[in-house]
Amino acid sequence: MIGRLNHVAVAVPDLDKATAVYRDILGAKVSAPLAQPAHGVTVVFVELPNTKIELLLPMGDQSPIKAFLERNPAGGIHHLCYEVNDILAARDALKAKGLRVLGNGEPKIGAHDMPVLFLHPKDLNGCLVELQQI
Repeated sequence: MIGRLNHVAVAVPDLDKATAVYRDILGAKVSAPLAQPAHGVTVVFVELPNTKIELLLPMGDQSPIKAFLERNPAGGIHHLCYEVNDILAARDALKAKGLRVLGNGEPKIGAHDMPVLFLHPKDLNGCLVELQQI
């Protein structure tokens, strides 16, 4: 059901510093910062040959990334994103198998302009999982 790993999201306390590490030290191609107010984050995409790293900086006090950084001040892996062909079919199949979908269960448009859903980390070995329709 799940396909390719689309990205690994990393919450960071300083987006400029994190971007510089990937660009200037590790030699990766990075995007310009992209504000995503609907998701409460500013993102930078680090492009790799086989996937992406999504650097996340909280935007405002209601950002879920703010709470993550309060628990993990240095930052860290926030979630993994897997591609699916049909997000509604994947949601329904996973719910039928007992997995919980976060929020109201309806897809939202994610930072990549594609429909996304998040699965409860307690159902997946403590890992927050995002599904993205391709």
